Amino acid sequence: MSGRVYASILQRASACTLTLSSAAPFQCAQLQSITSCQPRPAHHRHFSSWGTSRKHQLCSGGDESGNGRHLSTRQDLDFQLSQVQINSVLRSNEQTVSLPEFDGRGLSVVRKFESNQLAANTPNEDRRSAATCLQSKGMLFGVFDGHGGWACAQAVSERLLYYVAVAMLPKESLEELEKCMEHGRPVPPILQWYKHHTDFNYRESASLYIDHLRVFWQELLDSEEHDEGMSPPDALHRAFKRLDADISLEAQVPLSNDLMKSTAIQVAFAGCTACVAHVGTDGIHVANAGDCRVVLGVQEDDGSWSAVPLSQDHNVQNQAEVERIKAQHPPSERDTVITDDRLLGVLMPLRAFGDVRFKWSHELQQSILASLESGVDLDSLNLYQYTPPNYLSPPYLDVAPDISYHKLRPQDRFLILGTDGLWDELGSEEAVRLIGEHLSGIHLQAPVSPSERQLKLGQMHELLLKRQARASPALDTNAATHLIRHALGTGEYGELCQERLATMLALPEDLARMYRDDITATVVYLNSDLARSHRR
Repeated sequence: MSGRVYASILQRASACTLTLSSAAPFQCAQLQSITSCQPRPAHHRHFSSWGTSRKHQLCSGGDESGNGRHLSTRQDLDFQLSQVQINSVLRSNEQTVSLPEFDGRGLSVVRKFESNQLAANTPNEDRRSAATCLQSKGMLFGVFDGHGGWACAQAVSERLLYYVAVAMLPKESLEELEKCMEHGRPVPPILQWYKHHTDFNYRESASLYIDHLRVFWQELLDSEEHDEGMSPPDALHRAFKRLDADISLEAQVPLSNDLMKSTAIQVAFAGCTACVAHVGTDGIHVANAGDCRVVLGVQEDDGSWSAVPLSQDHNVQNQAEVERIKAQHPPSERDTVITDDRLLGVLMPLRAFGDVRFKWSHELQQSILASLESGVDLDSLNLYQYTPPNYLSPPYLDVAPDISYHKLRPQDRFLILGTDGLWDELGSEEAVRLIGEHLSGIHLQAPVSPSERQLKLGQMHELLLKRQARASPALDTNAATHLIRHALGTGEYGELCQERLATMLALPEDLARMYRDDITATVVYLNSDLARSHRR
């Protein structure tokens, strides 16, 4: 970063005002038009990852003596909810948004999307975002899994889509943005947000966020290579890296008040994984950093459903990712970089925003924490005087995303974006099957194979139960809710187990996180007619 730009950041950061609008992410009064929010529809881990226990199994069944009791640490307690209460809990954060068939610039790529969240942490550490790019084609969807608190996920969910959209704008549009800012005129909207009524914004930090977004587009304007705007994959990569750099910088520079400073510190020392999909007329681009996941639901010619992964999880199950991290550090650290299936024995995701505890030098960390006002209680900021073990050659963590591309085909029906809380409970194929059958209303059953015909009576009965479970009617119109219900309530034979679901949802706050993670799911329905017209 040049000295001129850094000085500009310092100057603007010190001059931020707090006159805000509540309508959209980081809006000052002078920038009320930077977004155009659609009215909300009326129907509308892993500082857990820092912990030693991921989760425990919770289900009904017999104990070792066959007594048919709950196998859990709370087996003598009775947590049950009625069907009405279950539905109320599951549906309280659901969102359904239908898009016009023509968006004013052509046939819409997305017909509809449905989303939902279920918290295990208090408060929820997951976040989600969805918006239409108003000055370039396509829509952006994101899911964000916070750890060490929700602060980083909150900031990233508000800001990242702006960075992607700005990077895709041609120089002519960026010049118009800058002229409007210079002359105090309304800024042309960049995104149309689709927000849930429970969504929260960092209003006190809004002007700082706008300021850094402006510095970003100023740098793009200064670039001789940014004439037509970046392609979606380049924009996604640049946006991830730039926002993470801004989060790091904001925790280091002087800010106008203690609240903004403490927020910046919280955001930087917490962390979050992120997965963002850009759905455009040319196809789907996915950027992933961490262990959220995007899966494409495909309907085959015979009507069956298959899952196409559009992202890779960045955790120890990804051996290439483990080797990538080890190769960045001296051979003497090969046995300490990843221990107990975690980065430095502490963090489960191997890429993330924030988490400066794994990026900054030890000296910088101590300096920043010492610079806080003496009256500030670090515990109240969810900050702890903690250095990961074997912290010898930082940085150990990066946010650079993996980028994938998929050209839309007529058989591509929907996307599922989910935080790891969903994928801990459901495999990708199972999730796609659930949504596919929910969408079509058809539950395909493979013919009984010759080997299955030889099953004993008890085994045949078990097979029958599994087949009946697959054909049970859906209880939710919202597909994301349907996923969450099955993720938490599926019994031994694939049937929905009311007792299990009620128990999982009724766990007290201090126990819930032991048995399940925060879950966020967004299902995006694709316009297959658009893919057909492009194939002609």
